[in-house]
Amino acid sequence: MTSPFPKSSSLPGEGRIVIKLSPNNVSTIESITYQYPLKLISPASTTETGTVLVFLLSYGGGLVGGDRINLSIDVHPGARLSIVTQGHTKIFRSVAPDIVTRQNLNVEIKDGAALCLLPDPVQPFKSSIYEQTQVFKLTSGASLCLLDWVTQGRMARGENWSLSRWIGRNEVWSASNTATSKDRLLVRDAIILDGANRPIGSPTLQESMYGHAIVGTLILRGPMTKSISDFFLSEFSALPRLGARDFRSAEAREKDEAIPQSPLERWRTIRLAEEKDKQILWSAANVRGCIVVKFGAATVEAARNWIGSMLLQEGSIEQQFGEEALMCVR
Repeated sequence: MTSPFPKSSSLPGEGRIVIKLSPNNVSTIESITYQYPLKLISPASTTETGTVLVFLLSYGGGLVGGDRINLSIDVHPGARLSIVTQGHTKIFRSVAPDIVTRQNLNVEIKDGAALCLLPDPVQPFKSSIYEQTQVFKLTSGASLCLLDWVTQGRMARGENWSLSRWIGRNEVWSASNTATSKDRLLVRDAIILDGANRPIGSPTLQESMYGHAIVGTLILRGPMTKSISDFFLSEFSALPRLGARDFRSAEAREKDEAIPQSPLERWRTIRLAEEKDKQILWSAANVRGCIVVKFGAATVEAARNWIGSMLLQEGSIEQQFGEEALMCVR
């Protein structure tokens, strides 16, 4: 019997999300489609901030060697979208060097629109081979909050950067509003972790990570992220510098310590102590209007607590996208 329904034109692992602004100024889903092994789930209603929340999932909680994910996202003018996950994205081992697990994300964000992508970290298993490319095209009034982080693997199984290869690339483009001008590249951030093809005499991948169990990148762009961007830059400028010495006398130090601190100063003092104890290293820089934050930590939970505390302390991401947007960093 011939099926009366047309054949699907999409391929395995393909998905698409289109978000628009409704007449009552609430973000809604215009369309959402996906094919195995990709899975997309959205609650029935938007968050209290009028933001659409979508869970990015995979069957079995991970990607098998050779899986390919291709997801495209369009956020129309004025709309807001938040994407989270329900746990680490596991990358299972590849059975051969030429079997590569790939994930591609292509995003377009229009004026007044915003995307907040704060997932759980990627967890590559031993002998896994993974390549990820994420491309974001923003018009001048669009906003982006992107977190991309990767762990050492399964500590319970003794994995410590035991992957074969992990490649991650993030690109942020300034999209042109006219047909005559070209898009302009603002940031291209690429990380290559190669555990299988190390030059002779070079340190192992594990040794080159200097005790970090996780490394990550936070990229901020646009008017909705200005407050949190300024916060990261301000806190980074307040960090003690290498080789810094306190030349004050003991009496002067005691006098300064006796001065009441503001809530922000007290929080910063506690955070700095935790950064030292948990071996958290980080930096922040303005790159062509994008704030790029790089960080690493001795444990996954230390990194999660650190990035979560930074975002919660400043508060604007929760105000703009709702508390659900932060569920993966709490």
